[in-house]
Amino acid sequence: MDKMLLIDKPAGITSHDVVSRVRRIFDTRKVGHAGTLDPFATGLLILGVGKKTKELTNLIGLDKTYEATALLGVTSDTYDPEGVKTETNPKMYERPNLESIDKALEKFRGSYEQKAPLHSAKKIKGRKLYELARSGEATEEMRPKKEVKISELEILNYAWPELKFRVSCSSGTYIRSLADDIGRELGCGAYLTQLRRTKIGEFNIQDAVQLSELSQS
Repeated sequence: MDKMLLIDKPAGITSHDVVSRVRRIFDTRKVGHAGTLDPFATGLLILGVGKKTKELTNLIGLDKTYEATALLGVTSDTYDPEGVKTETNPKMYERPNLESIDKALEKFRGSYEQKAPLHSAKKIKGRKLYELARSGEATEEMRPKKEVKISELEILNYAWPELKFRVSCSSGTYIRSLADDIGRELGCGAYLTQLRRTKIGEFNIQDAVQLSELSQS
């Protein structure tokens, strides 16, 4: 069977777990995806089955849209819920208001040079960065830099300490790094608590199916 699938990935499983599930459902090893989501993240995952796997390479570089929630006043060494949390000393910053947050976001709209998280699969001299981070060998200077493009960055809701925002960006943008960068710009620190991918190019989460609903039909 040759088909393209739009899956609404639930939180708590890896993108590879979704691929494995689809392989069992369609009884084929020939299943691939067009870009992963972190285990804590939810939302749009595009899978190809059979001959449709050949079309996935055309989708990998497409722009993506996310809805995200950042927790202000706390940092995480992985920039997400999986890491070690550190509360920022409230004496070190003023609690940001909506105006100051929007001003901070302005710095990241358009193109900006972003650093990959220390806890990422980027390789340094043949070793994955997260392996170096776990062994205590990674340093801030090791984080690879890449110019990314943020075409949309809008506040959806703000009620201290939670900031919800929507971002449309170029492929390869780390939303975890963006949340950390926003926290640094505000002076209070932040990490990503929730992430949902809603669009990949013209593909929309509204057209996706739940894994529980998936069958060979």
